[in-house]
Order: sequence, then structure tokens, then C-alpha cells
Amino acid sequence: MILFVDTSVWYAALDRADVSHERAVGLLGDEPRLASTDFVLVETWRLAAHRLGFDVAERFWDSLRRGRTLLEPVGPADRETAWFIGRRYPDQRFSLVDRTSFAVMERLGLERVAAFDDDFAVYRLGAQRPTAMRRPTAPRCSTRWPGLTTASGS
Repeated sequence: MILFVDTSVWYAALDRADVSHERAVGLLGDEPRLASTDFVLVETWRLAAHRLGFDVAERFWDSLRRGRTLLEPVGPADRETAWFIGRRYPDQRFSLVDRTSFAVMERLGLERVAAFDDDFAVYRLGAQRPTAMRRPTAPRCSTRWPGLTTASGS
């Protein structure tokens, strides 16, 4: 099964000073098949460049280019679905990136997500929206994620 990875997990894996760093690296290291979107790539790259430096952001992008992550483009239909997700959840402040992630996950039939924010716990999958996304349990000890270069943080 494929695990969809949100910005919160990618960033925590990059920043050794992040409180969720070990958990993120463990999650990524234990999963053979990962997926994310080009929007998540851009959001993570920008966050990493701003907080950790340009070189860390570039190494992150390169690791996704060369690694085992399916980088799925967000298309026009996904953006339209994302718009309607916002209308279905008027009491939530889902970001554009999260809404497009939900749309892509539904299109690809993905139910498993690695995310440290609550938005992925709130959103429901399926025609009648009965299904919550499943989160993998974090391993007790971290393993190194191949191809990911971390930063000490600032």
C-alpha cells in the first residue's frame, strides 16, 4: 500500500531540531512506497528554504526526484475537487495544499497518510464520507530515510 506524505512530515524529517523529527524519519524509513503532490513539494521546498536554507531545500527536491516517492501532479480536475472540498467543510480552514492533497488521494484511491496536522484526521473519504484516513503507527526507533539529507535547524 502507498503512504501519502504531507508537508508536515517531510519538513520534520528535514529538520533535526523539530520535535517530530525522529518520528517522521521512522515513518518514511519504514514505508516502501510513498506518494505526494507537486503542491506539497513546492510548499515543503519553500518552508525548508526559508527555515533551513536553500541547499537543504534543493537536496530535498533532489531526493524526491531520485527516490521512491510517486510525485503526482495536481491537475485541473483536482483543483476543482479541492474547491468543492472547501465548500463541503465550511467550518474548517483547510489550506489549498491540503485540499488538493485530499483530491489527489481520492483520485488515486489512497487511504493512508503521514501527517502531523489535524486536517487529515478531520477530512473523510468515500461517496458518503464515512471513512477516515488511516495513519501508520510510528516506529519506536528511527531508521534513516535513504536519500534525505537533514539539517540541524536554526
